[in-house]
Amino acid sequence: MNIEKFQESMYQLIVEASTNLPKDVRRAVAAAKEHESAGTRSAMSLATITKNIKMADDKVSPICQDTGLPTFKIKTPVGANQIEMKKAIRAAIAQATKDGKLRSNSVDSLTGENTGDNLGEGTPVIKFEQWENDYIDARLILKGGGCENKNIQYSLPAEIEGLGRAGRDLDGIRKCILHSVYQAQGQGCSAGFIGVGIGGDRTSGYELAKEQLFRGVEDVNPNEDLRKLEDYIMEKSNELGIGTMGFGGETTLLGCKIGVANRLPASFFVSVAYNCWAYRRQGVKISPETGKINEWLYQEGEKIDFADQEAANEVAASTETESNVVTLQAPITEEQIRALKVGDVVKINGMMYTGRDAIHKYLSERDDAPVDLNGQVIYHCGPVMLKDEEGTWHVKAAGPTTSIREEPYQGDVMKRFGIRAVIGKGGMGPKTLAALEEHGGVYLNAIGGAAQYYADCIKSVEGVDLLEFGLPEAMWHLQVEGFTAVVTMDSHGNSLHKDVELSSLEKLAQFKDKVFN
Repeated sequence: MNIEKFQESMYQLIVEASTNLPKDVRRAVAAAKEHESAGTRSAMSLATITKNIKMADDKVSPICQDTGLPTFKIKTPVGANQIEMKKAIRAAIAQATKDGKLRSNSVDSLTGENTGDNLGEGTPVIKFEQWENDYIDARLILKGGGCENKNIQYSLPAEIEGLGRAGRDLDGIRKCILHSVYQAQGQGCSAGFIGVGIGGDRTSGYELAKEQLFRGVEDVNPNEDLRKLEDYIMEKSNELGIGTMGFGGETTLLGCKIGVANRLPASFFVSVAYNCWAYRRQGVKISPETGKINEWLYQEGEKIDFADQEAANEVAASTETESNVVTLQAPITEEQIRALKVGDVVKINGMMYTGRDAIHKYLSERDDAPVDLNGQVIYHCGPVMLKDEEGTWHVKAAGPTTSIREEPYQGDVMKRFGIRAVIGKGGMGPKTLAALEEHGGVYLNAIGGAAQYYADCIKSVEGVDLLEFGLPEAMWHLQVEGFTAVVTMDSHGNSLHKDVELSSLEKLAQFKDKVFN
């Protein structure tokens, strides 16, 4: 094999997976957008999502800033040199990271140090398998941390919240899968997709679940019982009312794929791999002689090319019909914050500062901050950043990260430094909600995965602090214009996330005694 050509092919696969949503996923998103009620927060979110998909196409930039832990599944003819192929894949990963097609996501678990090139012990994940065909089948999935954190595994028999006892049978499996969708809420960037593995052990069960995400969205399960269960889960999950981003709405799940494996007599696991709407999965057939791509996979059917202007018009129409639109100039006063209520759409102009896990831990242990944060906005975001030859930083992708990780710190940090607004996705818990009411703060939910849409709102990078934490975890000083998000937790004790969770739990309980057969 020409290993240089193979490396080029792997680079093409990485870029395509990061920047170009597959045809089947686009059709699923388009169907959800068509089905959603006009003038709702979910309709606004789906319009933003489709606009973002188009922008990623045009810019050849990451659809979502969290490009995840790259996972390759590669089938090779007997005799292929897998050692050299692995070296080429790692080189392609490093190059794609350098070029801003991937975010540097490989972190030493003991020291917290980011390697900067997505290479490290166990990263990327590369799984080889030999087969008798005369070509290489290479597939890649980029699954971000937000949806990865909503993976869940059940050990049957078990008591399932809202659904009661789940036994070691198809009905027990049904309850587990329905609950997996409920527990994700909006934190995994719903509407999403799930892969389910029935059986195996704890490790192989999760691997089987993730393997289902390599299937086409529209394929038909050859096992009739599993086909019926997939259809059932799709129907009932979309009756839970969780909706896009957990805002409520008609579509909570875009796809469900279920696989089964034998198990030990003493164990019965149901493993669920949750994936966000930004379902970045691509594949190619490669010549083992030349290393070149002969065919792209997942190419069946129509490719929907979301119209940029149409999406932009729908965003404007949705926000105007659903809620008040409030423009805020940072720094923001407590009076302005107290005037906001759940459901308002906010557009922010001025400065904004990113802060993720490392920043919040750092601030929680100090009485001073790198900058004056009084009246300011903290954005839960780990952007993809590139520096040009003149030394100027540019934002390549900048969507929100899941906020709940900052729950132990957020309320105290806001009160200590006078922060008035926090932007993220998926909502936060009771400790933060209490602090918002006491201090006069607000939580704003941005649209998860919309990394190009929000990068376009960032007009300049004014500075950066704490780069030693790594590019995603540093505190970036961003000048923004028209940065749009929805108030989902206000200073009056109201939380849309809490409301949707309670209402969806009531709906989930309706399926308790509806035995699947």
